[in-house]
Amino acid sequence: MKRARHGNCLIILLLLILFFFLVFNMSIWETALKTLFPQEKEVIYPRATLAVLVGEHLILVSVSTLMALFTGLLFGIFVTRPVGRDFLEIVNDITALAQTFPPVAVLALAVPLMGFGVKPTVGALFLFSILPILRNTISGLDSLAPEVLEAARGMGLSRLQILLKIELPLALPVIMAGIRIAVVINIGTATVGAVVGAGGLGAPIISGLVRNNPAFVLEGAATAAFLAVIADQLLSSIERVMVKTEY
Repeated sequence: MKRARHGNCLIILLLLILFFFLVFNMSIWETALKTLFPQEKEVIYPRATLAVLVGEHLILVSVSTLMALFTGLLFGIFVTRPVGRDFLEIVNDITALAQTFPPVAVLALAVPLMGFGVKPTVGALFLFSILPILRNTISGLDSLAPEVLEAARGMGLSRLQILLKIELPLALPVIMAGIRIAVVINIGTATVGAVVGAGGLGAPIISGLVRNNPAFVLEGAATAAFLAVIADQLLSSIERVMVKTEY
C-alpha cells in the first residue's frame, strides 16, 4: 500500500516537473511545432508567454471552483437536512438546468451584465462546476447507513458534531470525486473564456482558429490537457490521503 502511494506521489512529482519545464522552455515548443507544422511562419503564440497564460488559466479555474465548492457543499448539506429536504428537487433541477446552457451562450448573456474579461468567464465556469459538487455531496450524505447516524445520536453527539465528525468524513470520497470532475471540466471549459478577453490557455486556441494556425491551437490545447491530467492525479492523491486520515 505504501509503495503504491509513494509511486503515485512520484508520478505526480515527475508530471509537475515536466509540466513546468515545458511551460518555461519555449524553445522546446518552437522546435516541436516547427517540425509538426513546417508551413507555418509563426508557431508560438506571440501575445503572451505560456507561463502567463497558464497563470491566467489557473486563476479562472481556482476562483470558479472555490465558489462552486462553497455553494455546492452549503446547498448539499442544507437539502439533506430535515429543514431543507423539501428543496432537494428544486435545487437539483436548477443546477441541472444551469449546466444545459453552452458555455458560449452563458458568456454571451453575461457580457452585457458583467462586461468583458474575467467576471463573465468565472460566472460561466461556476455554473458548469457546481452540479457535480452539489450532486456528489447530496449522494454522499444520503448514502450513509441510518444505523451509523443512530449510533452517533446515541453517543450524545449534536447534529453539528454528527455532520462534521461522522457524515462529512464518510461522504468525503464521493464529494472528492465531484470536486475532481468539476476541476477537470473547468480546466477544459475555461479555454472558452478567451472569446470575451479573459485570457488563459484559450487565447492561443482562439487565435489559431481565427488565423488558421494549428500550431497555436496545439500549444493551448496540449497544455490545457496536460494541466487537466495533473490536476486529476493530484486531487486523487489528496483524496486518498484525506480518506486515510479520517479513518
